[in-house]
Amino acid sequence: MPFAGLDIVVIALVVLVILILFAGIKTVPQGYQYTVERFGRYTRTLQPGLNLIVPFIDRIGSKMNVMEQVLDIPTQEVITRDNASVSADAVAFYQILNPAQAAYQVAHLEHAIINLTMTNIRSVMGSMDLDELLSNRDKINDQLLRVVDEAANPWGVKITRVEIKDIAPPKDLVDAMARQMKAEREKRAQVLEAEGSRNAQILRAEGAKQSAILEAEGLREAAFRDAEARERLAEAEAKATKMVSEAIAAGNVQAINYFVAQKYTEAMAAIGKAPNSKIVLMPMEASSLVGSLGGIGAIAKEVFGDGPAPAAGAQRARQSTPATTGTGSFRNPFDTPQGT
Repeated sequence: MPFAGLDIVVIALVVLVILILFAGIKTVPQGYQYTVERFGRYTRTLQPGLNLIVPFIDRIGSKMNVMEQVLDIPTQEVITRDNASVSADAVAFYQILNPAQAAYQVAHLEHAIINLTMTNIRSVMGSMDLDELLSNRDKINDQLLRVVDEAANPWGVKITRVEIKDIAPPKDLVDAMARQMKAEREKRAQVLEAEGSRNAQILRAEGAKQSAILEAEGLREAAFRDAEARERLAEAEAKATKMVSEAIAAGNVQAINYFVAQKYTEAMAAIGKAPNSKIVLMPMEASSLVGSLGGIGAIAKEVFGDGPAPAAGAQRARQSTPATTGTGSFRNPFDTPQGT
């Protein structure tokens, strides 16, 4: 059945209402914020969720991503303070905190951040020497972050991180640095080797010194003990001589005979034990030595006793030996008697 005029008007109104509703209802996804413009002027910012605006009067200006974003900073040539040319690239992280400022305070926000970062990279890295540049990346990152964040603050943007990805010196400069590092390590090796040799010589000298000291102390102690032994031996000899002298003074001739025979026998034993002698020529008769030994045995028996002391034996010993004169001279007990 054909529509009446009223029905067409109703349908048109329903369609208009639907269009108005679609124009006035705006849904903002999470992580985004929309700016609203009325007749081209910013009025407010729509938060994530369902929002209403005035249809045909208000409109969406900019759809701003408020999540943290990353920008790749292109590679560029940097001249250091010591005139070394290096290539450097970086990466920057930023987050929009104020969508209105980010939309209306700067045009082409990402391009502005990239150029701002590149400019400050040249400024910061150009104020350092090459060695400092290669060993202080953390310092470079901190300076870049502080400078770039301060410059981007009026744009409603927070620079969260700026990281230098790579610093590439020219190949000839890398080769020179490698040679320098090698020379430095060889120098340190030579220094350590010299110090080790010096310490070894010092220790050897200290050891030789201690050895010499101990050897000298040993020689001194040995000399002291040898002197003490000689002194005691001399005292014993002196005591023995004194006893013999006292015995002679008392008229006991057998004592001197025993003393002389003992020394003579010791001298003969020393001659026989000499290492450079194989044959010993004795310029005396064997009977003299035997007689001397017999006389020594008789003297020992008389002195130490072998039963009752025989007077006749003593008389024969006195007869075989002339009496001492007043001057103390005596006959050699080893002279061979004339009758033998």
